Amino acid sequence: MEAAQRKAQHRPFCFSVKGHVKMLRLALTVTSMAFFIVAQAPEPYIVITGFEVAIIFFFIILYILRLDRLMKWLFWPLLDIINSLVTTVFLVIISVLALIPKTTTLIVVGGVFGFLAAVVCLADGALIYRKLLFNPSGPYQKKPVREKVVL
Repeated sequence: MEAAQRKAQHRPFCFSVKGHVKMLRLALTVTSMAFFIVAQAPEPYIVITGFEVAIIFFFIILYILRLDRLMKWLFWPLLDIINSLVTTVFLVIISVLALIPKTTTLIVVGGVFGFLAAVVCLADGALIYRKLLFNPSGPYQKKPVREKVVL
């Protein structure tokens, strides 16, 4: 029984639900950026999606190498939730701007993939929030500095 619990605790990031959602988010954002590059869309579309790809890749590498467990001085889940919400806002704005004016088909397809990436970003933030809400005593639990001695 103990081995089964230990195995469930140390499941690699790539095989977890959080890992699959992050990989899907990365794939959709890269696809959106590729369509914007091929269509020669306005530079802000390409820059914002490229910046989001770099940040998502950073978080994936962080969780794969388990650096969030080593650097406990930062509250990584909160940073991840804030990143998901900010990314959602930026991608929705970019997607709406790509879909409103009369543009080429590739820019519209890039906007659709951007909108799908925004939905997955929102799901990623909700997944992390739910994990924190139901498991507040996880690896990020504050430990007392000193224990009181009762005489």
